Amino acid sequence: MDKIKIVVDAMGGDFAPLNDVSGAIIAAEERQESLEIILVGKEKLISDELSRHKVKLKNIHIVNADETVTMTDSPVDSLKSKPDSSLSVGINLMKEKKADAFVSAGNTGAVMTASIIKMGRIDGVGRPTIGSLFPTDFGKTMVFDVGASVDCKASHLLEFAVMGSIYMKYIYNVKNPSVGLLSVGEEKSKGDNLTIEAHELLERSNLNFIGNVEGRDVLRGKADIIVCDGFVGNVILKFAESVLDVIKGKFKSYAAKGFFNKLWVGLMYGTLKNVVLKDFDYQEYGGVPLLGVNGVTIIGHGKSSPIAIKNMIFKAEEMVSKKVNEKIRTEIGNMKLKTG
Repeated sequence: MDKIKIVVDAMGGDFAPLNDVSGAIIAAEERQESLEIILVGKEKLISDELSRHKVKLKNIHIVNADETVTMTDSPVDSLKSKPDSSLSVGINLMKEKKADAFVSAGNTGAVMTASIIKMGRIDGVGRPTIGSLFPTDFGKTMVFDVGASVDCKASHLLEFAVMGSIYMKYIYNVKNPSVGLLSVGEEKSKGDNLTIEAHELLERSNLNFIGNVEGRDVLRGKADIIVCDGFVGNVILKFAESVLDVIKGKFKSYAAKGFFNKLWVGLMYGTLKNVVLKDFDYQEYGGVPLLGVNGVTIIGHGKSSPIAIKNMIFKAEEMVSKKVNEKIRTEIGNMKLKTG
């Protein structure tokens, strides 16, 4: 069986290329029989980093790219001004069928823009979407969209629900994912025009739609998938990320007040970190998928650690091996035929 080829943007992220290369090495070592990893970026820097690790892996390769898209670059302008960036070169490899997937912890907007423009959308998809995983009382909930599309139509939210359901079913083995529509009340009449129109479309679909859910339901596990426009979804995501930092800060502040406080926090923090906070750790989940494009793109946090990079690579491998895009293409096509 042919190995799955994963492109890693070795210059993407706050700690590139150190963390990107380190994560790629871990993945390559664990998947020597199934993966080929292509590190794209400044060849000298990548080679030096590989030499520092003193590994000789036959399933890691380097493709040179002299330019780097920074976190402050304009997503659209960077495509034109930096054609030899690790981002553009990496996605081109996928577009040219020389690779099966692309992962990057770089500029999120630039990764999304390059993926959509260079690879195009799956037929029938009006807007690609990115989703984020939230831990709940009962397992996991994914929110779509969390920033790919800030202005949406009701039909886009329906597409997000279809694509999210497929992703949840095949990546997380949820047999019949429940879908909730984020609103300001549970009644179908509650919400703005977008929400009310989306509710009607979702209600007529063959999805496991449970109706409206509220903000408090995101972490309660009321639905496996929650859909909303990217403006609201991104606010939820950024708020959730801040909560973890606040909790950690509270513990540090309490510990700083005295010896016994520090002792108590020391006794409790191990349990808190390994049991509670672990579920909120982005490293455990790797990156998030950009669903709806003609290729597999996984987008990671800018501060991604080597473990997060490794998990991003594994997430990309799973997307390819389980043919998630093919299933999305089929379901979206069937949906469009039914709705005309």
